[in-house]
Amino acid sequence: MLPRLIPTPLPRWEEVGAPVSVADVVAGATGRMRRALAPGLRVRRAFAWEHADRHDRDWWPQGITPLGRLMLVSWYSKAGAGVRISFVDLRSRRYTHVPLALPNQDGTLGPLPIHAGGLAASGSWVHVAATGRGIYSAHLEDLRRLADGELIWPVRLHLQAPAGDTSRFRYSFLSVSEGGELIAGEYGRGDQSTRLARFALDADGLPVEAVAVDAGVAQMQGAILRGGRYLATVSHGTRGFGGLASGRPGALVERRWAAPAGPEDLTWSGGRPWTVTEHPGKRWIVALRPPS
Repeated sequence: MLPRLIPTPLPRWEEVGAPVSVADVVAGATGRMRRALAPGLRVRRAFAWEHADRHDRDWWPQGITPLGRLMLVSWYSKAGAGVRISFVDLRSRRYTHVPLALPNQDGTLGPLPIHAGGLAASGSWVHVAATGRGIYSAHLEDLRRLADGELIWPVRLHLQAPAGDTSRFRYSFLSVSEGGELIAGEYGRGDQSTRLARFALDADGLPVEAVAVDAGVAQMQGAILRGGRYLATVSHGTRGFGGLASGRPGALVERRWAAPAGPEDLTWSGGRPWTVTEHPGKRWIVALRPPS
């Protein structure tokens, strides 16, 4: 059965703060990335976060997607603080974090309690993977600066399986294919499923229906589809190198020692695949050489 997603508008939040553009967000960025060396046979380039973010045991990086010349990276909090999105300008090597907010029925905003394992930007939307809860989507028009100068980004839509959907698809990670489809995949171990689903996108960038489901590989953390072939990151724990699996749908073959430990979501930008790694002390944004 093909998985389905039904968009549900979230409660309208009371207008807070002042609207800001993506350019405004980046202009105020104070965090600094630096060029770094990262292990892995297919690592082409790597950037490291500031020391505090590189070693933080509360916030863990997960998803990655390009937004124009920027990279967006999602982090989830193990302490219950929700999700934040890093706006990263790799040209200036500056970045800043913006927390996502979940609108409540009373018009207030709270933390978004999801794993945020993947990101995908399409149109003016940024989609955030929420595992068994589907996808949450934020719109670029909703970026706000509060009176104290802090930034906040409320999510606008919740896309989830309708009643009666028996696919039980887990939205572990996301990407957008070169053909303009949303790719969603499942992280799985043991007897868990490891599927890759392709969703058609409407003119606004929202998924409308699944058009195919393909077989992936165990422990996938991210996947992209280009030229009819998948490329997926594969994790092997804190100490093991990350792998890259590639191939036609249903026939992916993994190459080991390709990436640093803990590769997460995967995206494509500037002619290369990019991933972000999660483990404290081993956190990079990494450009990879795709398999020939």
